Amino acid sequence: MAYTAADVKNLRETTGAGMMDCKKALDEVGDFQKAVDYLRAKGLAAAAKKASRVAAEGVVGALVSGNKASLVEVNIETDFAAKNTDFLAFSNTVTAKAVEHSIATVDGLLAVNVSSNTTVKDLISELTIKIGEKIDIRRVETLTLTGNGVIGSYVHSGKIGVLAKIEADKDVTNNEAVTELAKDICMQIAAANPMFLNSSEIDESYKAKEAEIYAAQLKEQGKAEAMIPNIVKGKLAKLASEVCLYEQSFVKNPDTTIGKLIETVSNATGTKLTVTKFIKFNLGEGIEKKADNFAEEVAKMTSGQA
Repeated sequence: MAYTAADVKNLRETTGAGMMDCKKALDEVGDFQKAVDYLRAKGLAAAAKKASRVAAEGVVGALVSGNKASLVEVNIETDFAAKNTDFLAFSNTVTAKAVEHSIATVDGLLAVNVSSNTTVKDLISELTIKIGEKIDIRRVETLTLTGNGVIGSYVHSGKIGVLAKIEADKDVTNNEAVTELAKDICMQIAAANPMFLNSSEIDESYKAKEAEIYAAQLKEQGKAEAMIPNIVKGKLAKLASEVCLYEQSFVKNPDTTIGKLIETVSNATGTKLTVTKFIKFNLGEGIEKKADNFAEEVAKMTSGQA
């Protein structure tokens, strides 16, 4: 059968099968609908069936390469499948591609070629069929240094990933003290979860929201109405030390702040160092996980339902 690239694309979108499998199906049976049936019979159209499932497990990958670094969250349905070697290899591949091509969007990453005939999207379809679970690339971000400095990275158990860009007024390539600082800052962000770089970034709407929460908490605790405004004022005064990276106490040495740590390393290296941006991904953050009833799940399995 003579077919076009559009035919292959339509078959892929209809079945969720990989591009090469779609081409083979069209070669074999010579008809679009028969090709759909062919792929279903071969079990190669299973990926589309899983599209509505919730994928909240997975892995967060981080990679620094030269003056660029990427953070990618790849999701799958179960924690067990998240440990699959093929899934982990796929995560490493897409993270490397994100850095290589300076990818900033999921659609951009899905369209990247991993070989002459295969895109990242194709790989997802093929891996979904092989592992038997829905796979998503949920988000990707890339940082780039345009001048001197370093980009630090830290991944905790594949569940939390952090990148931090530290700019410098001198070349700090291979400077061990600056490299160590970048690592410490990333670990700080993973552990202490700052929302802002410094107090100047806290906007009034955020403060107002926090004040409302504080007041509601105090009322719930039974504090006298007359006392609540002053207590809220005091809590707001301490807000920066809780949510701003520079004002936070250093988790490895609570006697100093991150701002003072940066100043100490700057003085020791004779270099002005400034953290200008950080990114943090928590695996599955904001995804509503499905809580299956175990008895129902067993019944589905024994009755042959997917």
